[in-house]
Amino acid sequence: MKIIDGKKISQEIRKELKKEIEKLKIKNVIPGLGIILVGNDPASEIYVRNKLKTCKELGINAQLYRFTENNSEEEIIKAIKELNVDINIDGIIVQSPVPSCFCEDKIISYVDPKKDVDGFGIVQLGFLLSKQEQKLAATPLGILKMLEYENIDIEGKHVVIVGDSLIVGRPLSALLLNRGATVTIAHKKTINLKELTRQADILIVAIGQPNFITEEYVKDGAIVIDVGINRVDGHLVGDVDFNRVFKKASYITPVPGGVGPMTITMLLSNVVDEAKIRSELNGSKN
Repeated sequence: MKIIDGKKISQEIRKELKKEIEKLKIKNVIPGLGIILVGNDPASEIYVRNKLKTCKELGINAQLYRFTENNSEEEIIKAIKELNVDINIDGIIVQSPVPSCFCEDKIISYVDPKKDVDGFGIVQLGFLLSKQEQKLAATPLGILKMLEYENIDIEGKHVVIVGDSLIVGRPLSALLLNRGATVTIAHKKTINLKELTRQADILIVAIGQPNFITEEYVKDGAIVIDVGINRVDGHLVGDVDFNRVFKKASYITPVPGGVGPMTITMLLSNVVDEAKIRSELNGSKN
């Protein structure tokens, strides 16, 4: 059994990103990220704080726009429209979840597809489904990079994804299909889940239920990717019961230190990629 160290992989990618950012700064281009945070969800506060911290470490200009439930949807959309036309902003994210009094899909739809570094918008998802990948959702992209780093070939493998969210399960399934995997998505209405997951060469879990997946759900030698982040008794745990599964898996990701660091890194990688495009456009105008 081998632990896939997402923190280590992420640090290596960030070193390369920092080099790219330094090159951009020579050309007077500083990558910019606009973050829309609505409400006071504790988990979202942590995620945004980590993103801001990482942006500062890498040299990315991050601008945070806070809104409460007392703000109108129009005010949030107005801020997004301003970011869309700001030439110094390369990426925009709307931190999920948005309070239920707002329509999250509607708000996200106003993000310019070119600046949709989260990859959640309909346009980017459409490119993904039509095999014309542009900006990929950060968590699925992070998972793909982890598998690539460990030289795990996914072509022809049976991948079972437990969780069908628009953030992870659905875009990840398309991403893996595009690379030749056979993909099955399970969700809360799936019957005989154990029988299904035990068929997986690669089992990816993103359901938000702490320690739900035990060794009974896992085939001998399977690769297990745990996307879940849950707080139990003051500690972070995944959707996979690590202590019960790790002896049965050939590879497994820990929580914390697995998929989480990769998500932020790949999000910022998308921002840097867009800044490179801006730099090239600036160069062509000179």
